[in-house]
Amino acid sequence: MPTAPLFPTDLLRRYDRPGPRYTSYPTAPQFSQDFGAAQLVEAARASNGDPIPRRLSLYVHVPYCTSPCFYCGCNRVITRDRSRSEPYRTRLAREIGMMAGLFDPDREVAQLHFGGGTPNFLTPAQLRATLLDLRDHFRFSDAAHRDISIELDPRELTPDDIAELADAGFNRASLGVQDFDPDVQRAVNREQDVDATLAIIDACGRHGMRSVNVDLIYGLPLQTLEGFARTLDTVIGARPQRLAVYSYAHLPELFKPQRQIRAEDLPCADLKLDLLRLAIERLTAAGYVYIGMDHFALPDDELAIAQARGGLHRNFMGYTTHADCDLIGFGVSAISHIGDSYSQNPRDLTGWEQAIDAPRLAVWRGLRLSADDQLRADVIQRLMCQGEVPIDAIERAHGIDFAHYFADSLHRLQPLQDDGLVWIEPERIVATPEGRLLLRVIAMCFDGYLRQPQAAPARYSRTV
Repeated sequence: MPTAPLFPTDLLRRYDRPGPRYTSYPTAPQFSQDFGAAQLVEAARASNGDPIPRRLSLYVHVPYCTSPCFYCGCNRVITRDRSRSEPYRTRLAREIGMMAGLFDPDREVAQLHFGGGTPNFLTPAQLRATLLDLRDHFRFSDAAHRDISIELDPRELTPDDIAELADAGFNRASLGVQDFDPDVQRAVNREQDVDATLAIIDACGRHGMRSVNVDLIYGLPLQTLEGFARTLDTVIGARPQRLAVYSYAHLPELFKPQRQIRAEDLPCADLKLDLLRLAIERLTAAGYVYIGMDHFALPDDELAIAQARGGLHRNFMGYTTHADCDLIGFGVSAISHIGDSYSQNPRDLTGWEQAIDAPRLAVWRGLRLSADDQLRADVIQRLMCQGEVPIDAIERAHGIDFAHYFADSLHRLQPLQDDGLVWIEPERIVATPEGRLLLRVIAMCFDGYLRQPQAAPARYSRTV
């Protein structure tokens, strides 16, 4: 398992720059509308023909939220009209049927995740119905490590709802908290009761869900070290199996809700680093393992075990233990990763609805990966998940001479090695404990698209 991160404050300041989060490579800005439904069908057919067909991971996007959280950069639709949920669920059922027809029926589903928006904008009965639609069209694994997970807004459900979701088959939940400080909550338009949230976490455990994740954000307006420490202590006391501690990315030119946040209320750069340091210190002292990027897990959690065994994977759902899966996305803006292709549904609700009603596959854009894309994706995946690149394994898998092929990348890595962020050895490249908080910066050295003249790093969030 990679060593715990150290906190080189000066280097974090120096290397804090815009960069991809590498939930995919190439990243979504490289997707093209030249890739459409015909290309998706071809990719699915080719994936069925693999000598050992890959298992399947399913993602369902539910875009609705009843109120806007000002920090949010997700694809969502703000409405209090609950009657919109059933037409959306009905269209999801149609899309599930269309997509399922592309894949051999014996391919096994190892993972299902509902994201948003707010997935629990749908009632537990509607979520159960969608899960049944998926089960009718796909063969789900019976293995104990099968994941059926959902993102939940604790403000929009009760412990009794958790009982219904667990009975429907959900065995993992991810809860948004961000910060329990009342001033911060008001500043981001997300007021959330502490006791009610803790009751939801408790209900997940009582009703048999084997894992709970809690999302926190550092860098929000009006955050203080004292207030964030109280939030961390409260969450640690609830002992969720996983935590994600995200950096707030203030990009008001891209995300209109963020224009409601006053820039003068945001923590200065030094305070933001101190908030991150506080989170790492408190969580590691409490026994959590730093997985990478923003993620922490208890040592006996499947994420920590997968990383220790070299089986961790990263995709649009974040870190996952299911590395050998094709990803199929359903719903507005959802992204699929089938074989050597990416495809994305329309980001606007009307466009997705029109495609499903036609009926036709809702493909807005995508990409067929070149051999170079697949090679660089492999390198970046290993860096983001394990913190190192095994050079011999890359050479064998892709038939290259690493030093020759990546001469430019190695040149770009040299200043990072000089600063003690990476070790470049004959047999491997390793992120040092000081470099583990800058995995994105290390991975950027292998990103072929960032070197192109049209690359626009400013569209990405900052790396710290």
